[in-house]
Amino acid sequence: MAALARFFVRIFEYAVPDPYIFAVGLTILTAILALAFAPHHTFGDLLGGWYKGIFDILAFALEMILILVTGFALASSAPVARGLRALAALPRTPKAAVALTFLVSALACWLNWGFGLVVAGLLSRAIAQRMRIDFGWLVASAYAGFVIWASGWSSSIALAQATPGSKLNIVQSLTGQVLSMNAMIFAPYNIVPVIVLVVVLPFVFMALQPRDEDVQIGNVGGNVILRQAQDDTGRGATLAGALENAWILNLVLVVAGFAYLASTWAKSGFAIDINSVIFIFFLLGLLLHWRPIAYVGAVNNAARITGPLIIQYPLYGGIMGIMTATGLAGVIAQWFLTFSTAATLPFWSYIASIIISLFVPSGGGHWAVQGPFVVPAAAKLGASQAASAMAVAIGEQVANMIQPFWALPVLAIAGIGLQRVMAFTTVVFVVALVVFGVSLVTLVPR
Repeated sequence: MAALARFFVRIFEYAVPDPYIFAVGLTILTAILALAFAPHHTFGDLLGGWYKGIFDILAFALEMILILVTGFALASSAPVARGLRALAALPRTPKAAVALTFLVSALACWLNWGFGLVVAGLLSRAIAQRMRIDFGWLVASAYAGFVIWASGWSSSIALAQATPGSKLNIVQSLTGQVLSMNAMIFAPYNIVPVIVLVVVLPFVFMALQPRDEDVQIGNVGGNVILRQAQDDTGRGATLAGALENAWILNLVLVVAGFAYLASTWAKSGFAIDINSVIFIFFLLGLLLHWRPIAYVGAVNNAARITGPLIIQYPLYGGIMGIMTATGLAGVIAQWFLTFSTAATLPFWSYIASIIISLFVPSGGGHWAVQGPFVVPAAAKLGASQAASAMAVAIGEQVANMIQPFWALPVLAIAGIGLQRVMAFTTVVFVVALVVFGVSLVTLVPR
């Protein structure tokens, strides 16, 4: 395990550049492939598709950023912090602590990946302040919950396919079909392996407990990266200060928002898409922070980690634009058809997704690259569009266990380096790789 972890750490820390560089490199590679193999391979087609794709994806990019920010802000609220401290007091042994940490993190990530990442880091710090425990082992169990995020309610790929008119609803744009979240999230090929991993991985972590002489205690003193907005806004007893702390303003928005959701669901039935997920977490954040200025402070803290998404999503949109405008997506889809069947396409999409995720560590950006050739291949083979799309999402979340891009927020909050954590998440990668792979081979409807 240690040797394998060192191998991945050496690759990612010393040989792999910032993901933005990969986005630029993939743009250039896509352009070269389009010029060489696509049916519409003029420079005009290529540049026009690239420019259009960059700006077509902006609405979706903002939606993904808001999912992260609203979840991040909710996790930093005082009630959530109190709840985490109460949870941290429950385990009495290190093994119980890692099992609890994984379960809480997995549930939180399944609900909202931004919320889960923050909860994972904060809970691991709270537990480490209470007992002698190997901190890398504990933080790894916290981050491991991220292995099921794309199988949950904030899955960017699933939400995009469930949102009519979304620029990344590639299934709708090519087939006219809008998939439901139930057909993706609660399908057996997705929910069964999620349940298996939630049951199995706590025992895996308990079996990986370091020996007493190898335990490395974390430095969990000092200030956490997340800071609550101060009660004193610096304005003193002024009208501005009173308005900034007027809880009634938050409450008005919360009541109005949930009233709208209740009336809409009563008329048309319960349905979830990108906008409703963002809206629910926004309303919950307002409610739990209570004062407007407190929520503003939480959002400001959350926005600090959105820089990579802001700069990368437009480039991935440009790649999608090149692939669709030049016909390169159809060429790659045809290649997929040479070795896939309706039954095996989801599995091969899953394997391809894991490889692509090492270079494109973003669910939505990843879908912009892989979706344009997976969806047409599924249409031509008569394969399940829901299973093929979810296979891409599943591959991305499994690859995250050896791709450290999304571990960085957790590591920053917890205050620990990458190497020690990856020694354990590499094992999670192997377990999840097998569990989800078997599911996509045996449980996808034929």
